[in-house]
Amino acid sequence: MTDPHSFPPPSPYLSSSAETSAAPAAASAGPARRATLRAAGAGALFLGLGLTGCRSAVAEAERPAAAAGGTARGGTLRVAVNADFTPALLFAQSAQSYQHRLLYNTLTRYDDRLRPQPELATAWSYAKDGRSIRLTLRQGVTYHDGRPFTADDVIFAVRNLQNPVRAAQLRATAAAVTGFEKHGDHALTLRLAHPVANLFDLFEFMIIADRETVEDAVTGRKLNGTGPFTLSRWSPGTGLSLTRYDRYWKPGRPYLDAVELRVVGQADALVSALRTGQSHLSFNVPGKSLALVENAPGLTVTDYATGAGAYYLGVNTTVRPLDDRTVRQALARAVDRDRLLRQSLGGHGLASATPWPTSSPAYSEADRTHYTRDPGRARALLKSAGLGGLDLPLLHLSTPGDTSIAESIQYDLRQAGVRVTLEPTDPATAQKRLIAQSMPALWTMSHGFAQVHPATLAVSAYPFNEAKNTSHFRSPEYTRIVREAWTSTDDGTAAARARYARISRILLDEAFIIDLAVRGQVQVASTRVRGVTLNKFSYLNLDDARLV
Repeated sequence: MTDPHSFPPPSPYLSSSAETSAAPAAASAGPARRATLRAAGAGALFLGLGLTGCRSAVAEAERPAAAAGGTARGGTLRVAVNADFTPALLFAQSAQSYQHRLLYNTLTRYDDRLRPQPELATAWSYAKDGRSIRLTLRQGVTYHDGRPFTADDVIFAVRNLQNPVRAAQLRATAAAVTGFEKHGDHALTLRLAHPVANLFDLFEFMIIADRETVEDAVTGRKLNGTGPFTLSRWSPGTGLSLTRYDRYWKPGRPYLDAVELRVVGQADALVSALRTGQSHLSFNVPGKSLALVENAPGLTVTDYATGAGAYYLGVNTTVRPLDDRTVRQALARAVDRDRLLRQSLGGHGLASATPWPTSSPAYSEADRTHYTRDPGRARALLKSAGLGGLDLPLLHLSTPGDTSIAESIQYDLRQAGVRVTLEPTDPATAQKRLIAQSMPALWTMSHGFAQVHPATLAVSAYPFNEAKNTSHFRSPEYTRIVREAWTSTDDGTAAARARYARISRILLDEAFIIDLAVRGQVQVASTRVRGVTLNKFSYLNLDDARLV
């Protein structure tokens, strides 16, 4: 058996037993500071070179006891979001997954170096062949209705994600679990169809919902979890009201009495709510509006190293002439990524033609800059494909930040002879169309999953899934190399890096997804707020949060 807190060697996910958590980088101090963060270096998370300025949840947890003198407890944290909770997408990651970790727990969570740490699972050990893993579960944990958490809840959680109705991005990884063996109420073994390189991605992604009320959960009627807060009220279109769960398994946590997630759809209203103190925290300030809050009294702007995502231009390869990769490559060369980053994202992030953050072992500077703006070359490619111009629809989210990105793409494509008609769509509808593979010729959204194991992106994210993606792109070579990366246990080796490089090369050559900018979450918060973190899937963790 292996060390109870490690992947089979030589995986990069070497863990320790310290209960640390992924945390944000230090608050932004303007463009120079952001440039320092962006230059933190490839492999920072995977290779143990934590991002400069990161702080651990342990340090945050110790601070209130030492500094607050018993005054840390209490208060209501008001979080401004730009779109409402969508119960039907409870088991998928979307732009509004913040509430997941407030109501539910996961089995494990990554620290700053992508080493899994205990949550509802306290220890784990792999079989030597990588075909099973034994989990020891935390005792004394209860759901909000008082029912004890047991191994049966883990079995249900895995089977629940295997259900295609749940639209869970990590369904393929869940489906690799082929059997369960319980060892009492608080230990079990998961049998695997094959070694699974990204199993701990599943453990951090998979919320442990109540098996007895799951159908009520996906309609928003009852959200019964083991998390630090209970649902007081969901007002569709308005937001969620959550109350402290007094029997939470972490002694003395959470510090807060309540959390309000309130929908503020307009950018000016959202900025006003933060500046006036009506809201304490938001991750949804559009890039164009960040300048209004970066130097505002009483507010701080923080770039997160975790929960990384990327903005992209999606291409439906069943729509002619987009079935021709030369045309798709023309679109990739038409977009000015640097200007989009500067104007639409407020300079927060990294212009990139590939999805990987610099912390990923799949990151390559040459791949990042493979496509740069060249409208002349784009027009030449279109001409070589027999096209003088194009008229195409572009679906985008109707939120202010996403509208700005769509307008930037529209302008750039027009310079290359491609006329684009914008189709604003609400986030919930856009996500459902993404899942249903019913997008028009072009669409622009953001994606996650490049910030964890590289295989996860191509076996899990709707835009990139090798077996069934939104672009309707199929390639035996893409499937083969993705499957090799997913089922291998040689992470950190030259062979693994070569597989990741091949995945990137296919993404660049085929251009069915055209990445534009890699960007982690950007937090705007009152200076009164302490102890906020996000996990790798942007689930908001407020166990140690407080108002001072």
